[in-house]
Amino acid sequence: MRVKKLGLLVLSIALATTIWLPTLHVLFRPNEEELTQEGVSPRARALATRHLGLWEDAGALSSTLKQMRVNNPEWDFMGRTFLVLALANMAERDPESRPRLLAVIDRIVADTLRLERERGQPYFLMSYASHRPWVAQPPRSLFVDGEIALMLAARCLVEDRPDYHAGLADRVRVMSARMQANPKTLSAESYPDECWAFCNAVALAAIRIGDRVLGQDHSAFLAAWISNAKQNLVHKETGLLVSKYTLSGEVGDGPEGSSIWMALHCLWIVDEAFARDQYERARLELGKTLLGFGYAREWPVSWANHSDVDSGPIVPYLEASAGSSGLALLGAATAGDRDYQASLIASLDLAAFPLTDSQGGLRYGAGSQVGDAVLLYSLVCGPLWEKLPAKSP
Repeated sequence: MRVKKLGLLVLSIALATTIWLPTLHVLFRPNEEELTQEGVSPRARALATRHLGLWEDAGALSSTLKQMRVNNPEWDFMGRTFLVLALANMAERDPESRPRLLAVIDRIVADTLRLERERGQPYFLMSYASHRPWVAQPPRSLFVDGEIALMLAARCLVEDRPDYHAGLADRVRVMSARMQANPKTLSAESYPDECWAFCNAVALAAIRIGDRVLGQDHSAFLAAWISNAKQNLVHKETGLLVSKYTLSGEVGDGPEGSSIWMALHCLWIVDEAFARDQYERARLELGKTLLGFGYAREWPVSWANHSDVDSGPIVPYLEASAGSSGLALLGAATAGDRDYQASLIASLDLAAFPLTDSQGGLRYGAGSQVGDAVLLYSLVCGPLWEKLPAKSP
């Protein structure tokens, strides 16, 4: 009798689990309206509330950035970029909030330029930037130049700041010259003889927006970069852009999620057809769902690698990467893949510990300021890119 009861109990649990698990994601999945509404969703507004509060409170900001820089100084810098882009898009979506949003953008830009001026570009780079000589002289990082240029250009695209034009024009000039000095890759260094598709795509987006703001035309260079990338910077097995390579085109790292999602987002305003193709390939190779919960691999099956500061911890068997999964939100939003975007948010709400403060601000306990900024940007992106109809060579 006891064995029979135990068997019934096990069977009941198995049946309940079979029914319950496939429907669990429904409890965490955002509704369609949250991802398609024209304004700013409650989730995005709550995320923005916390970020705005940090930048309007010097003490809280200093503590947050200091804690993040212990892990990686790049995250401090990238968090600024993603937040500026998010706030710029929010300013387009919510004109009534524009004065406050632009004021915070200007505060971020001013602080970033001050730190670069006082401490140099290495302040935002990992320590290995000084471990060997830079090829191009004098040393400059496209990672830093590109993201600062993108911040300046995005701000001016929302509401022009003529006093930003000289700084933007100078960075566009330097970036385009350094990239074109290397005909094999048309790329520039982020670290010594280390080019990243992520950083070069950011630079291209900054140049594209800069052309609109400054009345310049780099369309021939942008077209040449795409053409060259198709020939020299694509992984043969997957068709995805490689992530890291030398100035001469020697591949260091193949495709990786923590690079490709942002790269294709930026390339969307350079060559939409190429960027869309990259999304479809990345979705096939990296973007996954399990029982309705979304995640992204860091590398395709055909490229073996090890976890690093960009990928974050890799979940065994699933090969899920925190870095790739977070940026996949931006890729899905860019491509209008609402189903995958919703599944990724469901995973966040299940496993990343959403926390609300007394001011109504939202953050995710399992992440960081830069991760929250990426999520915010993914929820509001669109209006800025729509001001720049994508071009195809």
